[in-house]
Amino acid sequence: MLMSGCAVGPDFERPEAPPVSGYTVGRLPASTASADGQTQRFHQGRDISGEWWSVFRSKALQTLIEEALANNPDLEAAQAALRIARENTAAQRGFYFPSVDANFDATRQKVPADITGAVPSPRIFNVFTGQVSVSYTPDVFGANFRNVESLEATAENQRYQLEATHVTLATNIVLAAVQEASLRGQIAATERIIKIVRDVLDLMRRQRSLGQIAEADVVAQEAALAQVEQTLPPLQRQLEQQRHLLTALIGRLPSQEPTRSKFTLEALRLPRDLPVTLPSALVSQRPDIRAAEANVHSTSALIGVAIANRLPNITLSANDGSQAFDISKLFSPGTGFWTLTGSVLQPVFRGGTLYHRELAARAAFDQAAAQYRSTVITAFQNVADVLSALRTDAVALEKTIAAERAALRSLDIARHCCSMRSRPTSWRCSTSCRPGPIDLPIRRPCIRRSAAAGGTSPTPSRSGLSPSRISSNKVLAQCRGPGSRFAAAEPPGCPLRK
Repeated sequence: MLMSGCAVGPDFERPEAPPVSGYTVGRLPASTASADGQTQRFHQGRDISGEWWSVFRSKALQTLIEEALANNPDLEAAQAALRIARENTAAQRGFYFPSVDANFDATRQKVPADITGAVPSPRIFNVFTGQVSVSYTPDVFGANFRNVESLEATAENQRYQLEATHVTLATNIVLAAVQEASLRGQIAATERIIKIVRDVLDLMRRQRSLGQIAEADVVAQEAALAQVEQTLPPLQRQLEQQRHLLTALIGRLPSQEPTRSKFTLEALRLPRDLPVTLPSALVSQRPDIRAAEANVHSTSALIGVAIANRLPNITLSANDGSQAFDISKLFSPGTGFWTLTGSVLQPVFRGGTLYHRELAARAAFDQAAAQYRSTVITAFQNVADVLSALRTDAVALEKTIAAERAALRSLDIARHCCSMRSRPTSWRCSTSCRPGPIDLPIRRPCIRRSAAAGGTSPTPSRSGLSPSRISSNKVLAQCRGPGSRFAAAEPPGCPLRK
């Protein structure tokens, strides 16, 4: 350790943060677009909490994540990998110190006669040897120092891998919960659509019995109902798979699914304040970037190990012990011995093995450095994608809410018109009557009844419009034309009056 300052090889220096001030082109807005009166505000330079999932304010979600952090086997495996790396580092540090070994030998042997034929006495005897050996290899060129440095960096890599596993596990649970809530919402909406389509089908069957529409219209509606109904089983299958995923993430078997944790969109709260970490802080906080940095550090240290292996290696050793023919006389005066040894080993020719190992170590460092840069670029890309998604998704949500309101108004108009058509003596209009252009095939029953009562049915040549679309005002005029039995004023509340 005292000679670590003489360690050969490059000294590791942390890579600098990318020289950028933001994640996307242009300036980040202060908030997202307002969707139904709700906006999300960006706070640059603020760090996010370690328990970031608490912003959804869901106790069920919090309980699931706590159980997952305690029972998930992937997290336990990452913790064991960290312990392995730390123990390997501690083991390598032991080479800084001398090794001390105690040895005891007991030998019984028979010696041959000497050259003159004389037989030694005793010819058969015992030899007992007890000794202590001390060996020490000074770390002159820092081979062991660089080995320890590499293992410490590997342990750091495993620590950040554990942190990444922790973050990934919590993220997967949150995503699975949100996906489950989305699927439950889709299933509920699909079931409502199926009910509406069935109600329309029942109404059309009554209209067919009254002779107001053709059989083909009913069959088309039955086909539409079948198409909607076939979208429900895939959604139910996806919901079951999400439940299985959540159960596996918390360390349970599918048959042990938690029954109390059922997520809906109404139970989750949209976070209003979104912290945006500075780019200079991102590289020191994201565990995947820190793990890649630790890998660069480890490979850098291994270059020094490869260089030191080509330099002289000094070993010092000493033995101290006692040898006797009778075990009771072991360590008695006159039986002791000792030795001191010093050796220097300089590799001379190894067939280029050590040289090419050094080149391989340098290539591994270049590879790790490139992987680090790729990890940083990917991390910045992820942040930029999320920021863009937050902005565009808010706009898309705003437009979707507007489309939903328009669809609800259209549905109310259609229901009102359908209720008017079900009256045998009152003024009637089609299921799709509304201001603006409408589909002629849907309006035909009203037009045909007008013509049968003495009115004039519009044609392309007379109306000047496309045969497929006619304005609602024109249809109203035809329904109330001269001689038509629908010439009476439309009932109160008809949308055509607005």
